[in-house]
Amino acid sequence: MPMKRVLLITYYWPPSGGSGVQRCLKFAKYLRHFGWEPVVLTVSNPDYPIFDASLEKDVPAFMEVLKVPAWEPYTWYRLFTGSGARKTNIGFVDSALKESISEKVSLWIRGNLFIPDARRFWIRPSVKFLETYLQKNPVDMIFSSGPPHSAHLIAKKIKRSFKLPWVADFRDPWTGVYYYHKLKISPWADRRHRQLEKECLDAADHLITVNTFIKEDFTRLSNTTVEVIPNGYDPEDFSSVESNPGNQFTITYAGMFLRDQDAPELWEVLREMTEQVSGFRENLKLIFAGKVDQMILEGIKGNKLKEFLELRDYVPHSELPSLLMNSSLLLLSINRTEQSGSITTGKIFEYLASQRPILAFCASGSDAEHIITDTNSGFVLAFNHKEDLRQLLEKLYKRHLDGTLKKESENIEKYSRKKLTESLAAVFNKLAERK
Repeated sequence: MPMKRVLLITYYWPPSGGSGVQRCLKFAKYLRHFGWEPVVLTVSNPDYPIFDASLEKDVPAFMEVLKVPAWEPYTWYRLFTGSGARKTNIGFVDSALKESISEKVSLWIRGNLFIPDARRFWIRPSVKFLETYLQKNPVDMIFSSGPPHSAHLIAKKIKRSFKLPWVADFRDPWTGVYYYHKLKISPWADRRHRQLEKECLDAADHLITVNTFIKEDFTRLSNTTVEVIPNGYDPEDFSSVESNPGNQFTITYAGMFLRDQDAPELWEVLREMTEQVSGFRENLKLIFAGKVDQMILEGIKGNKLKEFLELRDYVPHSELPSLLMNSSLLLLSINRTEQSGSITTGKIFEYLASQRPILAFCASGSDAEHIITDTNSGFVLAFNHKEDLRQLLEKLYKRHLDGTLKKESENIEKYSRKKLTESLAAVFNKLAERK
């Protein structure tokens, strides 16, 4: 039976690093196993905040990758704000900024003129390119992944021109994303964002998202069928790595550590334990791998923990399994916002695969809490429960000394990237049958 072809529209593609690239990359890696040949549309001149060449090994051999240039406004942004060569991550508002006048102006421009996002200048050239390409190289399905939600606007136009079924994938919400209110959006711009969001949700034939909270939000906004296909882990990334936590009590946090993810009660408890628990001071080690907000670092310093902290820059994805599997505890701290339930960070699934215990701060009833408890992979604490945290850490440290601090996660296979891709292919097959 011949392979069907699906057009995957994604801004993030290797050599992009970070979490945004991995979902589409892993789908593309495994779709062939389920009868679908991916053709990727991405950008030829990206302004990625992180580069990771190690992810290129997952790009399937001979897969067609189409690249279209776009004007990238972030060079202008860095010149205007005086941030020099520092890359800006469009997935969140940089909470370390002191918000000078130029930064306030640029943030206003970003939220009010770059609608739906700063990648909007990729839409027109991509549509023009695809309208020519698809005449000679037809596909059976369109799949777009955002943010940036500009990818969905490309898909919407191509669906209309070629009458193709379209699956829209939302790794984060649109107007419901937790940092939306920080963009200083005017009433006019807010109406425009919501109008475009509604148009995309209604025009798509099927919506995919990463957790139940976003699903419920989209179900309220549109009648289009919404399905949860969470992020996951690739067993191949962990297959050749052995776990060896060593003698130190190492607490590791992987990825961006933002201001609203701060866990001040943790720093206070760790300080108290270095002062009161015999031997703890000699054994404690903290590893933060990725960008860390300055306020968090100040909290570490204020609690006299700086000497225990090892800061690492972005860790290539190929090195992440070893870092996680050689840790005692893996720290997960979900953003402490009103929308915290809608956040299911991708790192949680890499944590599961490492078979090391997770220490998680997250909202009660959240998908993050459910995943950890359902897989028996760690310990979940509500925000600001300092006394419970102290008791738990003392117990875990004792188990570390006894050599019994290991968490055998259960039922995690359903989060393997290949299994999740099978679910996506099932959606494609159902829509293709209707065509």
